[in-house]
Amino acid sequence: MGLRESKKQETRQLISDCATRLFIEQGFEQTTIAEIAAAARVSKKTVTNYFPRKEDLALDHHEAFTEGLARTVAERGSGEEPLTALGRTFRTALQEHSPVVGFTGPAFARMVADSPTLTARLRELHDQREEALAAALTAAAPDPDPAIAPRAGAALIAAADRLLFRRIQELTLAGHTDDQIEATLIPEADHLRTLLAAALGNHPTGRWQSDTRGPTASAGRSPA
Repeated sequence: MGLRESKKQETRQLISDCATRLFIEQGFEQTTIAEIAAAARVSKKTVTNYFPRKEDLALDHHEAFTEGLARTVAERGSGEEPLTALGRTFRTALQEHSPVVGFTGPAFARMVADSPTLTARLRELHDQREEALAAALTAAAPDPDPAIAPRAGAALIAAADRLLFRRIQELTLAGHTDDQIEATLIPEADHLRTLLAAALGNHPTGRWQSDTRGPTASAGRSPA
């Protein structure tokens, strides 16, 4: 990374950190872009150049979030089933207490829960996450029979994924530590994966579950 790009990353992180602090202190709706710009000592235009939507200042992992499931399917190991790859990736994120799967800390979780705007935006991001997964599953099984099979699989997987995300947020707001949440979620996630495997593994036309790799399997890797 060159000096110019490094400086841009530093500025972006500074703006994000200042915004998060103000959102937690004042509430998302009550905080203005002008206040964030003043706290970061940049112009309002600079803030909006880095974050076109105010919601992106709070949910700044949104790209990694919406692309995460799809990337796992596209980059899974040769012969690895999508559900196996997704389960493995989620367990790793759970053990790392990653914010992408819901570990945000109680103050941030409360700020999001108290904001109608952020709650609505989070629903949109979950929808985009499901759509990206459906596209990846479709690409992994050209000409599925029936055609709706990849979308149906994505809908079921995404529903379980949303439940786990909300579960982490729920336990965070209830005062559980990250380690306690991890211990609770591991068996619960395993249970959901068992249910998904039973539902999708027995589907006779769910050909996206075969070992045949789709065209996205060779896609270049990009950081989450």
